[in-house]
Amino acid sequence: MILQALKEYYDRKPDLPRCGWEFKEIPFLVLLDKKGDFVGFKDTRESIGKKLRAKSFLVPSLGEKKGNGIKSNLFWENLEYMFGFPVPTESKKNPDEERVRKQHQEFIRRIADINGSCPTLDAVKHFLEKLSYEEIKKDKCWPDVLKLNQALLFAIVNEGPVTDDELLRQLIDASIATRNPNGKCLITGNEDEIVALEPPIKGVRGANTAGASLVSVNNKVTNGINAGAVPAFASFMKEQGFNSPIGKKSSFAYTTALNHLLGKDSKQKLQVGDATTVFWSEKSSALEKDAFFFFSEPPKDDPDRNTEAVKALYASIWNGTYVVPDENQRFYVLGLSPNAARIAVRFWHVATVAEMGTRFKQHIDDLSITHSAKIDSALPMDRLLRSIAAQNKYENIPPNLAGEVMRSILQELPYPVTLLQAAVRRNRAEQYVPYPRAALIKACLNRALRFNNQNNEKEITMYLDPDNMNIGYRLGRLFAVLEKIQIEANPGLNATIRDRFFSAASSTPVTVFATLIRLSNHHLTKLEKNSPGLFKIRKQMLGDIICPIKDFPAHLTLENQGRFALGYYHQNQDLWTKK
Repeated sequence: MILQALKEYYDRKPDLPRCGWEFKEIPFLVLLDKKGDFVGFKDTRESIGKKLRAKSFLVPSLGEKKGNGIKSNLFWENLEYMFGFPVPTESKKNPDEERVRKQHQEFIRRIADINGSCPTLDAVKHFLEKLSYEEIKKDKCWPDVLKLNQALLFAIVNEGPVTDDELLRQLIDASIATRNPNGKCLITGNEDEIVALEPPIKGVRGANTAGASLVSVNNKVTNGINAGAVPAFASFMKEQGFNSPIGKKSSFAYTTALNHLLGKDSKQKLQVGDATTVFWSEKSSALEKDAFFFFSEPPKDDPDRNTEAVKALYASIWNGTYVVPDENQRFYVLGLSPNAARIAVRFWHVATVAEMGTRFKQHIDDLSITHSAKIDSALPMDRLLRSIAAQNKYENIPPNLAGEVMRSILQELPYPVTLLQAAVRRNRAEQYVPYPRAALIKACLNRALRFNNQNNEKEITMYLDPDNMNIGYRLGRLFAVLEKIQIEANPGLNATIRDRFFSAASSTPVTVFATLIRLSNHHLTKLEKNSPGLFKIRKQMLGDIICPIKDFPAHLTLENQGRFALGYYHQNQDLWTKK
């Protein structure tokens, strides 16, 4: 289903490269004149912010991962393949010169195997025949080329890259040989050449930068027996990709589509914890472009962009103006995580465009909570998940949690209990309830109530709810007022009761609230002397909150610890907001 959906996406995107070709960022072009003499290197990189980014060119695709073997691309390669020049690296101070020689020979062989002739091809062959290292090293760009040792591409002066030559493209397409037997493709059901190794997939955070595999089998058949680590992987002597036969055209289509979705400039990609997530629809739809705003960070130069985009999208969904060609068309969400040289599917969800749009909106509504006007209101997934992680770091997010949260959003289910546990635990550790964590706790509690509300608990509102009689919520409010009285009675205080008592107050109230109320009496006495009017307001506020409380419980449940945090957060927002 995943591969078929990706191939369908490729088929409806005419701007993606056709079979046998790919877009590749090439930092330097190797300029030749029409005879094939070396002219120099041309730097294609442009400044984007503080970084240099290479220009993309359409080049012939190898069609599979290189692995540890010697496999060369056509007309574009690194220094070792193109020039046979050994390049020391951090991991290999002394490169294998014999291997480099074989790599260069393979580069030459692939070009020599192209049948036919054209001026561009003849110029490249002439250059390779009279290759001069000394002439190349004299070029002013050589130090940068050597330092990078990234892909180079031949180009003809005043004509452009050799792969832009239409006649040479025809010769390349005609010369691509069939290397594997034909069979029935599992994706299309048609006869096609079966691929042993799929093209590399790049852009998954944490995966091999050279590319990883979505579909692969780690085995090897030698002399009619399995020579791999796991005999079962060579069932019926089917080696590598022949275990799950996928045609060359289909393999190229789904990997090209996925690489496009995972690209640097993709607006259909976001990071959900350790899962790199992509989304697309069966046919072109507005949600395919708009979904990015629900979960991504707003641009720094326009912090309100995502908020305004989401507001407009909400309004259109509710008033019926959000129109798509076919509301029943499918919408796909795919989460990928690194797993050594392979890619693991963390989650895969399919729904209609109409259903998915409504679920996205429900997620944002559940998160809606009052906050300071000075705080960025956007709550992308990475910000939410980092709020429950130690030191606010990605690597401290529980590995399976991101996928479970995404599953809850996309299937409109309660958020995992582990999410609420992590949020409450982080509150107690930091003695603090920030905006993202308060929003997350509110969403967890309200979603859970919709599925199971045996005690007829009231849903948490966006703003302070004075009528909420839940003991956890009221104790949170009480703690916030006690802290405010302490601050007002002692201006310039460095530490408050929150720094010492928040954890105990939110979990075992009976152990601390008697002490806190005794302390507040001293603070109120000071406040009465310094500000009689404020004293009356705070005294009345304490009475209103404490009056319905019959007793301080010995222990608060996990849910009520969450409500304590929200009561504290809501009351603080109300206390510190100018009336």
